[in-house]
Amino acid sequence: MVELKTDTAIEAMYEAGQVVGRALTAAREAADVGVSLLELDEVARGVLREAGASSPFLGYRPSFAPVPFPAVICASVNDAIVHGIPTGYRLRDGDLVSLDCGAELGGWVGDSAISFTVGTPRPEDLRLIETAERALAAAVEVAVVGNRIGDIAHAIGTVCRAAGYGIPDGFGGHGIGRRMHEDPGVPNEGRPGRGFPLRHGMAIAIEPMLIGGGKDDWHTAPDGWTLRTNDGSRAAHVEHTVAIMDAGPRILTERR
Repeated sequence: MVELKTDTAIEAMYEAGQVVGRALTAAREAADVGVSLLELDEVARGVLREAGASSPFLGYRPSFAPVPFPAVICASVNDAIVHGIPTGYRLRDGDLVSLDCGAELGGWVGDSAISFTVGTPRPEDLRLIETAERALAAAVEVAVVGNRIGDIAHAIGTVCRAAGYGIPDGFGGHGIGRRMHEDPGVPNEGRPGRGFPLRHGMAIAIEPMLIGGGKDDWHTAPDGWTLRTNDGSRAAHVEHTVAIMDAGPRILTERR
């Protein structure tokens, strides 16, 4: 069931989203050659703690997971698409990093992700990230009252496929509110004019995931969480929590 949020609830979600934005910004600023993924997780924990927020990631265990998620961020490096568990791995020059973070504040949740490079970037990685961000922007632009979920999916898929990138099948965005994952699902590819109609008060997490090698194939790593590309090509993941409003889409996880 899709829950329509009141304007007051959207404001509360915006506050949670701002915590997420600060956590991602702080973690990105801390990311450098030699810094471990566990250290980035600790940076994000500090931001959540200071804000009085909790993590919807920490301890989360969906049906596919062998163990509860042990961190407040997902840290996916190079060929990892999403759901990477922070470890003692220390970032190397040229790594492509995707960080995903959530925050629960006052009973409402925000969720967002960024991708960036560490040290000397590869031009192909910058193009991959830029395309992911364009796909997200295109999706937000059509997240308006009167359109449908399929219009968002089509916008993402069109940008990604035109650039020659793959899209991991079966993964995409979701509704969000009092829980991190709510209805409806928001695919990263689809047909325009199809799917659930967008209405004032809906809140969704839009999250393009791109595979640089152009194929859609992926597998789950031995940790039971991390999704990796089958061909070893690099991946990018970006995300915003967005409210559908009569006045137009409102990004709730903007980073200042």
